[in-house]
Amino acid sequence: MPSLLPPFLALLCLGAPAPALRAPRAAEEQPWCPYKVGAEGAAGGRLCFRTPARGFQCAARACRAHRSPGGALVANVLRNGSVLLQWGPPRPAAGLRGFALNCSWDGTYTRFPCDSVELGAACRDYLLPEAHGSVRYRLCLQPRYAPPRPAPPAQCVEFRVEPAAMRDIVVAMTAVGGSICVMLVFICLLVAYITENLMSPALGGAAVPHRA
Repeated sequence: MPSLLPPFLALLCLGAPAPALRAPRAAEEQPWCPYKVGAEGAAGGRLCFRTPARGFQCAARACRAHRSPGGALVANVLRNGSVLLQWGPPRPAAGLRGFALNCSWDGTYTRFPCDSVELGAACRDYLLPEAHGSVRYRLCLQPRYAPPRPAPPAQCVEFRVEPAAMRDIVVAMTAVGGSICVMLVFICLLVAYITENLMSPALGGAAVPHRA
């Protein structure tokens, strides 16, 4: 009777590494970006997680990109009023603890601080869900390293969001333009119907002479 030990050993050698090979791939498909939001420039805040927007490209019709002077920080202003910030890995990468994102906007006579964000070292983008229209924003991103390495200069980008009223006007003009075209087509059809069915019998009756 043949022994079952060699086939059993071969099955263990071929099947055992499979779960270990699939685990890192699953971890790469679902990365997380930890961050904390502090209102009005205050430190602290609740720890949150978000998935990065990998592969995002700013389309010309629905987005406008603004770059910092060094080009490391990009603010993608979307038409819905949100702003997606993107940046690359800083140099050097050793000892990186995270990033500090500071926000401010211009008022009539002074500059006001908005929410400050602390991001993890693995973060490469951040989404501002709502930005006020007709306001000039200034966002600065600064890497944070473990001591004794000092923090490098922050990368800052400035931009202005299109007013919400202007976006509504563009949408309204598009809707009104389509309604006007439909109305003109309806008027032309109505004129053609009146000319064909109402005026033709009257003209034909006037051409017949009366008999004595």
